[in-house]
Amino acid sequence: MSEIKLMKGNEVLAEAAIRCGCDGYFGYPITPQSEVMETLMMRRPWEETGMVVLQAESEVAAINMVYGAAGSGKKAMTSSSSPGISLMAEGISYLAGAELPCLIVNVTRGGPGLGTIQPSQADYFQAVKGGGHGDYKLIVLAPSSVQEMNDFVNLGFELAFKYRNPALILTDGALGQMMEKVELAEFKPRWTSEEINENWGSWATTGKPASRKKNVVSSLVMGSEEMEANNLRFQEKYRMMEEKEVRYEAFQCDDAEFVLVAFGTSSRVCQKSVQIARAKGLKVGLLRPITLFPFPKLVIKELARKVKGFMSVEMSAGQMVEDIKLSVYEAGSNARVNYFGRMGGIIPSPEEVVEALEEKFSWEISYGVKRSY
Repeated sequence: MSEIKLMKGNEVLAEAAIRCGCDGYFGYPITPQSEVMETLMMRRPWEETGMVVLQAESEVAAINMVYGAAGSGKKAMTSSSSPGISLMAEGISYLAGAELPCLIVNVTRGGPGLGTIQPSQADYFQAVKGGGHGDYKLIVLAPSSVQEMNDFVNLGFELAFKYRNPALILTDGALGQMMEKVELAEFKPRWTSEEINENWGSWATTGKPASRKKNVVSSLVMGSEEMEANNLRFQEKYRMMEEKEVRYEAFQCDDAEFVLVAFGTSSRVCQKSVQIARAKGLKVGLLRPITLFPFPKLVIKELARKVKGFMSVEMSAGQMVEDIKLSVYEAGSNARVNYFGRMGGIIPSPEEVVEALEEKFSWEISYGVKRSY
C-alpha cells in the first residue's frame, strides 16, 4: 500500500531503495548526501526485506562491492557526492565494460576540488560523457522534485537491467536536503535468480546448473578485434537507448519564441521565469530534459526550426549548452544558443534568468527577427 509522507530528498532515496526490492547498498559518507546511508541504517531494512547495508572503507571499496553484487545479478546501488563519484570512476567504467546493471546516485556539490557543500550541476560532463576511461555511457536521470527522487530509484533499476548498463541519478544538494510531500510506492519483493534469468537473461554468476555453460563477468578483453566488436556492440546499445528511452517535459513551448533549457533545481527556477517573462509579453517556454543521457536531441531539433533562440540555464560554467548547440547545428537551424548560470553553490533567481534572457536576446526581442551572422 502506498503512503504519503513529508521527506527529504536524501531520505526518500533510501526509502525508495528499500521499497523497490534493492538487495544491497554500499557507500561512504560525504556531504550533502550522507542522509542516504544514515536513513538506511536507522530503517534497518535487513530485518524487513533482507537488504544489505554496508559502509565501506572508501568510495573505491563501495563501487567494487557494487561490482561484485551486480555480477551475481543483485539489485545493488551506491550514492555519493561529486568528489566521491570521481573516486568511483574506475569502477563505474568496469561496470559498464562488464555490462552490469546497478544504480548510482550523485547528490552534486560545488567544485572543482573539495569545493563547497552547496548545490551544483557541474558534474554534467562527468555524468553524460563517460566520467571514467573508455567509450561508455551511463543512463542518466535528472529529477527535479523529491517525488522524482523517489520514482527514479525504481526506474533507474529497471533501465539498468533492461540494458545491462549502470544507471545514474544526477541530483544536487538542494534537492537532497529539500523536504516535500512524496507518495511512496508499495513494497516490492526482491527479485529471485529465476526471475532475473527469465526477464533479463542468464548472464549472472549465480552458480552453474548443468543446463548452461559457466558465466564469466569481466571487462578485460585481450584481443583487439574482440574488444572492438565489444565496443561496437556497446555503441549500438547506446543508440537503442537514444531511440527508446528519451524523457523530457515541455512547458509552454507550443507558441514559444525563446526556450529555456534546464534540468533539476534549475528547471524549478525556470518555471517561474517563464511566468514572469510571459507576464512581460515575451513568448518563453521551458524544456526540461529528464534523461540527460539519452539527451532529448530530437525535440530540440524540432523546436530549433521555429524558435528564435535557446538559453541553457545551469548551475555550472555551461556544460549542457554544448549538447543544445550540437542539436541545433544538426537541425540546420540558425536559432541562437546562449547560456546563463551561477556557480559556487548559488542557485539563480527567476528574475535573474529573465534579465539574462532579455540581455542575451535583446536584438531578437527589439526587432522581432533572428539575428544573422
